[in-house]
Amino acid sequence: MDDGLSRVPGHDAGAPTVDDALMREFGEADGSVSLPERSWTWAFGLRGVGGLLGYILVSSHSEPDEQGRFLLSTLVGLTSATLWLTAARAAQHGNAGQLSRLRTERDTALRQLDTTRSEFHLHKTVHETLARVAARGGGEDAITQALYQLTGLSALIEDRFGNLRSWAGPDRPDPYPVRSSTDQEEMLRQVAREAGPVKVKDRLIALARPRGDLLGVLALEDPEARADEHTVFALDHAQWSLARELVHMRELTEVELRPHRQLIDDLLEGTEEASACARAEAYGHDLQRTHCVVVVHWPGNAANSSFTRAVEQATATSATRPLITRRGDRTVLLTEARPDDDAVYTALAHELGTPDGAIGVSTRCDSPDGIPRCYQEALRALEVRQNSRQRSGTTFFDDLGPYRILGPGNDLRELEDFVREWLGQLIDYDARHDTESVETLSRYFDCGGNYDDAAAALTVHRSTLRYRLQRIREISDRDLADVDTRLNLQVATRVWKIILGGAALTRTPAAQRMLADGVSLVWFTTGS
Repeated sequence: MDDGLSRVPGHDAGAPTVDDALMREFGEADGSVSLPERSWTWAFGLRGVGGLLGYILVSSHSEPDEQGRFLLSTLVGLTSATLWLTAARAAQHGNAGQLSRLRTERDTALRQLDTTRSEFHLHKTVHETLARVAARGGGEDAITQALYQLTGLSALIEDRFGNLRSWAGPDRPDPYPVRSSTDQEEMLRQVAREAGPVKVKDRLIALARPRGDLLGVLALEDPEARADEHTVFALDHAQWSLARELVHMRELTEVELRPHRQLIDDLLEGTEEASACARAEAYGHDLQRTHCVVVVHWPGNAANSSFTRAVEQATATSATRPLITRRGDRTVLLTEARPDDDAVYTALAHELGTPDGAIGVSTRCDSPDGIPRCYQEALRALEVRQNSRQRSGTTFFDDLGPYRILGPGNDLRELEDFVREWLGQLIDYDARHDTESVETLSRYFDCGGNYDDAAAALTVHRSTLRYRLQRIREISDRDLADVDTRLNLQVATRVWKIILGGAALTRTPAAQRMLADGVSLVWFTTGS
């Protein structure tokens, strides 16, 4: 045992001891051993296929004869064989157990290898499919179609506001459901808290947000909970493909819009007309047409390029694309198509998923030198809307009434335009017929609408005043019973009388030249 010889324990406590050192000197050979009270003792080696298995010592009071030695040799041979078989059987049993364990480990390793090989194949398929999409310049539709083919689940892309941009696969809802802005923001926060795709109700959702800037939402429809690790892997990698695509689109848009923004910024500040028209023509925009300025403010969205695109899409018509820029937290457009009532506001509220925004629209201008004025008008309209009771919606400068002249920075031209809008027909009628319609209306308002007081101030009979007011209604086509109309007319008569001195609002060419040169405006009346 352990490369040494040890006595096998026996039941004979009085058996003679053997010098172990002497036994080691045999070196696996047979030999005589000396024992007390024994004239003959012989150590027979027990040998097997692998060599010496041990010794068996036989002693006697006399040396055995030849037949005795033969019998002892036979006994030793049988004992050796038995001992070797026992050892071999034990070894074989141990080897069998080890072999069984090795087979189990091999089978486990093979299964793991099969799983790894399968995962590698699936991952390779995902990489190659999305790489082909990128190589072919595929956009959002190509990404959703590839994701649908890889997973077997309907794939879709939404913008950050929840509007559908692309769908691949069956069961596309029509119309597409619109989530409230509150639900949309809560969903985005829920997904953003996790590192990868997140299951939200019947969808597996991933966010395309390179460098933390949310550009879009990629999702798989999974009502039956079929998504596995392969599905998650495919969605995660498709999300990165989408992020690269959206970043590329944004960069292209920025490059495309940069010269347009520089042009509109120059126009808003005031620039040389010929140069501006030439630059605009190079971009396919005709500044010789009538334009108006639109200012859009949607809190929290101004610096977002997707918001700029949403504004551009909402204002797009069959006419030339608008020139668009950002100023602070506002988006400014120069467009040929004047918005229709609340159409642009309604489209933006739907696109962005929130109604908390306001739009200001200027009057029209016929030449580039009027654009700075229109910009101020649009800002004034926006300011009035945001300071009103109903802060969301669209306000047109044309509809501001007296608010057009109550803000800072007004000049005589603007006052004249306001008076001309509300009293122009009466002023022209008085000039042609030498009547006093405007003066009559002014005195009527000064007297608080009291017929007797107004008639006395005008030194006319009450019935004459009634006739004049009826003619004023007919000439101006204004309803004096309407509260807003009365207010605008009263303000207009005050401005006409006090600030403009009751002039007929006709400028001579000399007066126009002086106004252009910054000289104090000289007013002339017609018919006097």
